[in-house]
Amino acid sequence: MTDHAELGMTGAGHHPYSKLGPDQVLDAVEALGLETNARVFALNSYENRVYQIGLESGEFVVAKFYRPDRWSYAQIQEEHEFAAELADLDIPVVPPMVLEGRTLHEISVDDQTFRLALFPRQAGHPPELDNPDNLLVMGRFLGRVHRVGAQRPFRHRVTLSVDRFAVQSREFLLRNDFLPDSLIPAYETLSRDLIDRLQQRFAPLQNVMTLLRLHGDCHPGNVLWRDDRPFFVDFDDALNGPAIQDLWMLLSGPVEQRQAQLLEIISGYEEFHDFDGRELILVEPLRTLRLMHYSAWLARRWQDPAFPMSFPWFNTERYWSEHILELREQMAALDEPPLRLYP
Repeated sequence: MTDHAELGMTGAGHHPYSKLGPDQVLDAVEALGLETNARVFALNSYENRVYQIGLESGEFVVAKFYRPDRWSYAQIQEEHEFAAELADLDIPVVPPMVLEGRTLHEISVDDQTFRLALFPRQAGHPPELDNPDNLLVMGRFLGRVHRVGAQRPFRHRVTLSVDRFAVQSREFLLRNDFLPDSLIPAYETLSRDLIDRLQQRFAPLQNVMTLLRLHGDCHPGNVLWRDDRPFFVDFDDALNGPAIQDLWMLLSGPVEQRQAQLLEIISGYEEFHDFDGRELILVEPLRTLRLMHYSAWLARRWQDPAFPMSFPWFNTERYWSEHILELREQMAALDEPPLRLYP
């Protein structure tokens, strides 16, 4: 039986976000001195609740209500400070707005406290990464971001590790009985072997790999393209980690295509920041970490009513069978030669 107390929820009706309705959202924005026109549009976000709010001036702001008990005040503040640091250097990101002398605010709804930040609305469209010129631009952009990120580490935010993203994910799923009984032996054995292999891949780089402040979740869905420039719009998963973590999710297709994409990105990247080619051995390990963490993320959020509605295929026997198959494919991928830094 799943331990709902450990999940931090007691049912959909008691989820903290059930207290957050349109009136509460508008009241929170107006309490910060902005005059709204009562237009509220929920944006596509699951981890947090994010709304586009119309203002009487005709402009729009985006209100982000952070998931309670996920990040500490200090961790969110570091996210904001990193985005502001980049924006001050004219690096195209969307930092939070400073209102009443700060970027992070708190509101109370009944007995629930929400942390809130407002952002200017950024128009744009998804990046067209099948265009080599755009990959070159993305590389330059990430090189600039990482040059800033290399100046000092986060003090409060997390550091990417096998333990956090694989070991803890595995333990959570098994401890809370998410997998069907018939698939538990296969998952237990495979996930244990994968973790052993991941630790072997990371071990040689532990003492030589440079950890940077990263965006952390650099997939095309977190990039808006406008005026031939990419904009990062969400630093919610910012962490300390190797540079390759912000590069590998931009690669897609067969290995020859990914190799060509990588060379374009690195060409632009190294105009602003050096890239350590030894990190390329981590591409498939990082993909494996993401797969394992994603399943546990869905499981941890399953009592949030938005998740069963948005991910109805999760936690079915078919899902877990396909997940195990995907992990087996990753085991094989870990033995494939890494991408190369040069042709």
